[in-house]
Amino acid sequence: MNRILVCDDDKEIVEAIEIYLQQEGYEICKAYDGEEALAILKKQAVDLLIIDVMMPRLDGIRATLKIREESSIPIIILSAKSEDSDKILGLNVGADDYLTKPFNPLELVARVKSQLRRYTKLGNAAENSQAVYRTGGLAINDDLKEVTVDDEPVKLTPIEYNILLLLMKNQGKVFSISQIYESIWNADAIGADNTVAVHIRHIREKIEINPKEPRYIKVVWGVGYKIDKV
Repeated sequence: MNRILVCDDDKEIVEAIEIYLQQEGYEICKAYDGEEALAILKKQAVDLLIIDVMMPRLDGIRATLKIREESSIPIIILSAKSEDSDKILGLNVGADDYLTKPFNPLELVARVKSQLRRYTKLGNAAENSQAVYRTGGLAINDDLKEVTVDDEPVKLTPIEYNILLLLMKNQGKVFSISQIYESIWNADAIGADNTVAVHIRHIREKIEINPKEPRYIKVVWGVGYKIDKV
């Protein structure tokens, strides 16, 4: 059974989310500020975090930054702010998804299921042949779910890993932003430009010596992104 931590200073929202997720068979932990969420994460294993932005003591943005120092669990941010800049900020600090309040509980459940599928897939190594994709010093072992650059391990979030794997499996092929979003998020690419761009930038910061002059992930202006064989 997957354990989900729900963190929001509005107890009614936490209880409502708990009801919907428990109906889907998930175990729920509850916290009401960022400090409490961090304390729970240190004490027990959690498979996914849903966290509000505006909270006392430690807000969701700063809590996410601290969590990303040690963990790659899926994080879905909730916020009453709907501006693109707020969404980009959430993604920039390491969130995997962002949902604006008020939200449809069924949409939240669908996003939880989607994130957990990706996270579970990332954590399960295949039993048989090793699937290794290489270009230059960049390598992905998809059986072990490992990424290395010049033999040094690189830690990616599940979303970042799946984007990189898509490009590595199809070296030389250009993927539009819509194609990347629909392949990774399994949803229509409505307003996907900023979301994909933020994750691409994060990947570059982790795999490139100079992210401003990328060796691996190349932009094809007006079309999309690709990785060439090096």
